[in-house]
Amino acid sequence: MSEPFSVRITVRGYETDVQGHLNQSVYLNYAEHARWSLLQAAGITQAGLTATGVGPVALETTIRYRRELLAGDEVDVSCVFEWGEGKTFRIRQTIRRTDGTVSAEITAVGGLLDLGARRLVADPQERFKELAEDPGLFGL
Repeated sequence: MSEPFSVRITVRGYETDVQGHLNQSVYLNYAEHARWSLLQAAGITQAGLTATGVGPVALETTIRYRRELLAGDEVDVSCVFEWGEGKTFRIRQTIRRTDGTVSAEITAVGGLLDLGARRLVADPQERFKELAEDPGLFGL
């Protein structure tokens, strides 16, 4: 199996809380950045999604905080899509310092929203295959 898609991010001082730790809400920003970076690497843009009448939606997100992050730390944020049979899919992400220490594990449930009908697309896996120039980045 190939390595999961990931992006490197440096923790900025203004993203930390009064204890000097990365603010809890910023972990979600890092995860979202990695997801959009994966879409872009696969050839899918926001404009391209909306032009075809769909948009990604987050239905559930769980974060498990493992080790603190401080200003100046560099992290790799991975992103792996897991496909099932229904209208939803899972995204598993790990935020890992460059020394290998896992800082957080994020699991999300998502879907593709039909922007006209305001309902989830029946087969998001097939839609991603159609939209992506490189569907392999989604494990397809």
